[in-house]
Amino acid sequence: MHYGTHLATVKSEMYERQWERFYVRRPARLIAVQGCLSGVSIRSCEVLDISQGGAALTMTTTTGLPSHYYLNILGLAYRIGCAEIYRNGERVGVKFINALDPATLRNVVRADFMMGNHKPDKPKGGEQPFLFI
Repeated sequence: MHYGTHLATVKSEMYERQWERFYVRRPARLIAVQGCLSGVSIRSCEVLDISQGGAALTMTTTTGLPSHYYLNILGLAYRIGCAEIYRNGERVGVKFINALDPATLRNVVRADFMMGNHKPDKPKGGEQPFLFI
């Protein structure tokens, strides 16, 4: 007799993720080597969230963006090799070629905390936030 239910087959993002994600909203640059090593293109972006295995980025346009590039988070001396996983409008998901070591990830998250970049999103549609006094 089979004791499983239909709920046993439901996939959950909580169980699918391999690493914990951190919401950081840090400015960064994407550095891509052009074909035949003819040059380097650099474009600005923002790291929305990051984990040891990847990150979610947002930028003004993804036109002409290759599928492999380096991520350079401003303020840190790291260049992280990335492979694109998905592209949805101006949002891009990347997987790191080599997983970040915990110390590097801690530096990214801690630098964001020290800079005070963590701000809650503004309410949509002109809603006023609740004020508790």
